[in-house]
Amino acid sequence: MLDPKLFDDLSKRLADGLPRGVQNLQEDVQRNLRSGLESALGRMNLVTREEFDVQQAVLQRTRAKLKLLEQRVAELEAAAQR
Repeated sequence: MLDPKLFDDLSKRLADGLPRGVQNLQEDVQRNLRSGLESALGRMNLVTREEFDVQQAVLQRTRAKLKLLEQRVAELEAAAQR
């Protein structure tokens, strides 16, 4: 799950960028922006940076193993042709 602080910070920044007249409604706007952001980002099926890094490491290990297996298959095929 994404960090709730991220939603608070992003909604506050967006609310701060609104014109002065609207800033009087800042708390309400900020609450609505946060709710909208959570909803939109929740539907995007995002992962955390930590989850991404773990999967990237798994992929790198898998690619390394695949490369070794491809080399081994090539060696076995060459030996079989002799």
